[in-house]
Amino acid sequence: METRANHVLIGAFTLGVFILAVLFALWAAKYTTEKSFQEYDIVFQEAVTGLSVGSQVLYSGISVGGVRNLSLVRDDPRKVVARIRLSADTPIKTDTRAKLTLTGLTGTAVIQLTGGSPGSPALEAPEGMRVATIPSEPSALQNIAATASEIVDRVNLLLSDDNVARVTRTLEQLDQVTGAIAGEREEIAGLIRSARAASEKLEATLASADKTIVGIDQGVVQKLPDIVAKLDRTLAQLESTSQNANDMLSENRQAIADFSNDGLGQVGPTMRQLRSLIRELDDLADKVETNPAGFILGREQPEEFEP
Repeated sequence: METRANHVLIGAFTLGVFILAVLFALWAAKYTTEKSFQEYDIVFQEAVTGLSVGSQVLYSGISVGGVRNLSLVRDDPRKVVARIRLSADTPIKTDTRAKLTLTGLTGTAVIQLTGGSPGSPALEAPEGMRVATIPSEPSALQNIAATASEIVDRVNLLLSDDNVARVTRTLEQLDQVTGAIAGEREEIAGLIRSARAASEKLEATLASADKTIVGIDQGVVQKLPDIVAKLDRTLAQLESTSQNANDMLSENRQAIADFSNDGLGQVGPTMRQLRSLIRELDDLADKVETNPAGFILGREQPEEFEP
């Protein structure tokens, strides 16, 4: 009995040690895994068709991890949260962006990371949260879908009932104008012939005018030396006259100054006397005109007798 009890104790001890060793190995593997990888969340504002758990995560075309989980945002099911696991040495910066892309001939969906300038700080998880969130950008598929939707809306607007009616009226008016032109084709042909003849006459007139202008230019060029010489002589005479006037002013500067000081001062009284003389002459003329006999004989004009 004692021997069997010892074997049981030894077996239990051995089993316990084995279980502890397995737990330690699992803990060490988990610790190593957590140290070797880093998890992030990406919130997409679009459908992630083709993306699944295990899909690759590429950074500038290099595989750096994979997708661990996909889920919808409870408050907004239009958004999708992708939990990714990347190598611990992957340089995720605050300006790193993620978007959904397709690779290969089969169109497998992957997550492409871009950006991350050298001077940007590393992306850290906010306080109270276990993982950080990488901002996302619209994928090329979303841009194409949005552009296609906008094009369809514009086409529908262009092909509205009102626009179709306008185009129909325009075509009808164009048909009427075409018919009117066809009916007047003889007059239009005559108008074209008249325009051609006028164009020919205008061309001949322009040629004649060009010859005339060339002849005038040649005559002006030939007479230009004589004109320049006469202009030079005229300028020389003007310069000589100006110099003579300047010399005359210099020689008579004192006389001009005396006249300005004395002669101009006497002009005022002389003008006043002249105005007084003119008034007296006006009075004398009036007297002569009204009573010439009385003025000559020194008597007043006799009054007329009224019976």
